[in-house]
Amino acid sequence: MTTKIAIQGIKGSFHHQVVKEYFSENVAIDECLSFEELVDSLLSGKSDQAVMAIENSIAGPIIPNYALIDKNNLHIIGEHYLSIHQNLMTLKGQKIEDIKEVHSHPMALLQCMDFLKQYPNIKLVEDKDTAETARRIQEKQLTGIAAIGSKVASEMYDLEIIAPEIQTIKNNMTRFVIIKKQNSFLPENEINRASIKFELDHKRGSLAAVLNVMSDCKLNLTKIQSLPKIETPWKYSFFVDVTFEKYEDFAKAKALLNIMAEYLKVLGEYKNTKPLTES
Repeated sequence: MTTKIAIQGIKGSFHHQVVKEYFSENVAIDECLSFEELVDSLLSGKSDQAVMAIENSIAGPIIPNYALIDKNNLHIIGEHYLSIHQNLMTLKGQKIEDIKEVHSHPMALLQCMDFLKQYPNIKLVEDKDTAETARRIQEKQLTGIAAIGSKVASEMYDLEIIAPEIQTIKNNMTRFVIIKKQNSFLPENEINRASIKFELDHKRGSLAAVLNVMSDCKLNLTKIQSLPKIETPWKYSFFVDVTFEKYEDFAKAKALLNIMAEYLKVLGEYKNTKPLTES
């Protein structure tokens, strides 16, 4: 039976590239224009799993996506890191001197700003999706317009890369998570990363006490981000990612946090795949 994977964007996007790298079996793609639509695809049963960008090495965590996972009681079952290589692409036969406009996602434009500043006469136009822009250029045979996107997009939509690797920071990675409506249970000896959410009483030292417990239990805190609770002014939820060598250390910390925190929720327990070169 074919597994259906929801992605934000269309085929040729970085989300699609993650699917190609992460899933070994043949899968079908459900293209979603927004992360909200991606979540709806999972909840409705239209897709079996989804790939969601969650953090970028330059821009930081994408907190609204953590909130979407939490709000809809979805489960993180895995992760994948992707090096982001941005390329300027056009219809074949064009040169940089022919380009009047560059269309792409705002984040892609931002990541390539040093390169784009060399061409002040080129107008920058924000678009919803990098790959969708590439597809539109090919379908409508748009001359004088370039897209910024992945090599996969250029190949899929038969565009020519006229300037490769134009991102300002060459070591640019995005972390994606694999999510499902139901949890997938890995053997404990394979689990060495977890994403959790907790809420604390608004009193001095409460967060420090929790962080001390994590340290005492040999957890490595890789990310912590607060998000205000809209319904309770001046109260915050904390989204935290931790890694650990032994699952029993995380289990001990989890038991203590259940006592210390007003609310604790595990968003996912899975395998850490962060590249060693990025440590």
